[in-house]
Amino acid sequence: QVQLTESGGGSVEAGGSLRLSCAASRYCSCMGWFRQAPGKEREAVARIETHGNTNYADSVKGRFTISQDNDKNTVYLQMNDLKPEDTALYYCTAHTSYTYCFTDLPLYWGRGIQVTVSS
Repeated sequence: QVQLTESGGGSVEAGGSLRLSCAASRYCSCMGWFRQAPGKEREAVARIETHGNTNYADSVKGRFTISQDNDKNTVYLQMNDLKPEDTALYYCTAHTSYTYCFTDLPLYWGRGIQVTVSS
């Protein structure tokens, strides 16, 4: 079992920045972030393998950057130029198999952290 602990959410005005962090209780082959806005389906935002390969949703490319500290089993999501449509509950995810890194089938989920962007 892997425990995921998220931090860094909050409220910001459009154009602002936030950084999310997620610490895993042990090594995972890949980690990432999903989000779910009210009335919308949950969607993948960004994923990263321990080798460094990344994957982003088209809606966040050029604005969000995912990174990791493998020594700390921690992943970060730097979110710049935030827009009201980025408002959602953000979930940290993880998997222990590289095969599933860039699928919509994470094995572990955090509890979620709120990001609110006002216009």
